Amino acid sequence: MKALLLSASLLAGLPLHALPPRVDCIAPAKPGGGFDLTCRLVRELLAADQAAAVQVKYLPGGIGAVAFDRAVQGRLADPGTVIAFSSGSLVNIVQGRFGPHDPMAVRWLATLGTDYGIVAVRRDAPFGSLAALVDRLRQDPAGAVFGASGSVGSQDWMKAALLVRAAGRDHRAMRFVSFEGGGQALAALKGGHVDVFCGDSAEAREALAAGEIRVLALLAPQRLPGRYADVPTAREQGVDLVWPTVRGLYMGPGVPERDFQEWTALLRRVLAAPGFAARLRAQGLEPLPLTGRELDAYVRSQVETYRTLARELHLRVR
Repeated sequence: MKALLLSASLLAGLPLHALPPRVDCIAPAKPGGGFDLTCRLVRELLAADQAAAVQVKYLPGGIGAVAFDRAVQGRLADPGTVIAFSSGSLVNIVQGRFGPHDPMAVRWLATLGTDYGIVAVRRDAPFGSLAALVDRLRQDPAGAVFGASGSVGSQDWMKAALLVRAAGRDHRAMRFVSFEGGGQALAALKGGHVDVFCGDSAEAREALAAGEIRVLALLAPQRLPGRYADVPTAREQGVDLVWPTVRGLYMGPGVPERDFQEWTALLRRVLAAPGFAARLRAQGLEPLPLTGRELDAYVRSQVETYRTLARELHLRVR
């Protein structure tokens, strides 16, 4: 990894010491979820002696709303501060859950990779397959309690809503319990407080490896390698539901242009370096290296997609 980072630095013509000596990566939720995963991955990438030390800081509140507002207001404008985001952040922005701020009010820095949604239950759950769960929901849309990160309208709520709709029932009749982050939701599932967890594959890897949960379906176009190789997709089981979750970083709009460009150059080279894709997949993510104008265009496109979906699910949009 040291060699990878050093090579990326030389290719970019940017010495790693151009970064501040200490970098704070803000995970805008409680520990254990996808934002935490993103910041821990950033810490690994910059862990070599030539890079800054990364400290993960947790700032829960509205599944990212508090961090986004502070960034826009200039309270997180330090060149050494990056903030984790996901597709769920964009879902919340289009519904006005991050306040009156425009999606382009911050500086989108980079995407690292794509996570995919999952439908998981406890090891001893009565639902032995996705078909069994769908059948239960078809009989009674409130027959299983969903638990996930975020409240009504969040991306995890949307996964559950789309699953209920796939069973031919009104998603507004489902039972859903909200948690501040995927880590809390998984703990509730393992503790028997909810029946079904609709989260993401990367954040559930450790629980799956420990045998604490059973994953009924992967919400990906095809099966993934590694720990999820034996998990069938929802499509394989007759439910046409795919949910990619992009994970990345942004910075406050008040960050000086020179510092932002240094970050962009460094991450662009690191993401393109040989071996990065393998390291990302080891964390359960598929590579999606976007920076600069390409990332801005992607954000705008996804915002429109989520705005349309929110309307279809009878949610208010701004």
